Parts: sequence; structure tokens; C-alpha cells
Amino acid sequence: MTSEKFQASLMQLQDNMLNFAYMLTSNRDDAYDLLQDTTLKVLDNEEKFAENTNFKGWVFTIMRNIFINNYRRGVMAATMIDTTQNLYHLNLPQTSGFDAPEDSLHAEEITSAIDALPEDYRLPFSMHIAGYKYSEIADETGLPLGTIKSRIHFARHRLREQFKDYR
Repeated sequence: MTSEKFQASLMQLQDNMLNFAYMLTSNRDDAYDLLQDTTLKVLDNEEKFAENTNFKGWVFTIMRNIFINNYRRGVMAATMIDTTQNLYHLNLPQTSGFDAPEDSLHAEEITSAIDALPEDYRLPFSMHIAGYKYSEIADETGLPLGTIKSRIHFARHRLREQFKDYR
């Protein structure tokens, strides 16, 4: 593939690459940064592209690898290692996550309101807020996906009505 044809193929993929980058990052600015990093890396490694290879797959693999490397770099930068003698920082008190005593009261009210939901609605809603996907909840409970979505929507609506004064 000639250099001009290579660059033209890369430019034709820019919209698809941006969509893929946005899907990976869920942030418009980060997606544009990832798109730019990928484009530069692809252009720098033009000579490594094999002729009978799927060009789009090759470019998207480079983008995915850049995203993974950036993610890992971010996780490592956020990791705090205690290098003090006798590990003094490990003995720091842990906070409860509440800024004020009344915040814990609100959390208790919300928890009791969730517990007061009928079992048919409480279980799917509790699983949803615990991070389960709709399909996983449906598989676990043996109910249709639409029923799960409806019950979670109903539980949200009921809680929103119950706590409308807190807005």
C-alpha cells in the first residue's frame, strides 16, 4: 500500500475511530485525545502494516491498546504506596464516607425505604444498584428482561416520590 493510499484509508476511518474512542472513554475530550494519539501512532508505524491485513482491525487494535495502556498508567498513578518507616499512613483513621452526621441519617432512610419495597421490586432494584446488568438480573431471577426493567423503573419512581422533599 502506498503512503498516500495508507493516509487516505486512515482519514476515511476517522469517524469510525472517534465513535470507538467515545465508546471506550465515555468522554468527548478523552475520545478526541485517544483519536489523536491513535492517528499519530498509526502514521508512525505505517511501515509495520502488512499488505494482506485488515486495515480497520489493525487501527482499532492500536486504539484499544493505547486506551488500555493509558488506563493502566492512570491506575498506577492513583495507587499510593506507603514508604514511611513503620507504615504510619496505614494507621490513619478511615472515614465513613459521610460528611456530616445527618448524611448517615439520610442513607439509613433510603436503605429502609428500599427494604420497604415489595420483594418483587426490592430484589431487582437492589441487584441493579449493586452493579448487576439487566440481563444478569433477568438470568438470576428467571424473569423476562422487560419485567426486570419495569420493576426497576417502578422502584425508582416510588423512591423518587417518597423522597421528593429532599431535592
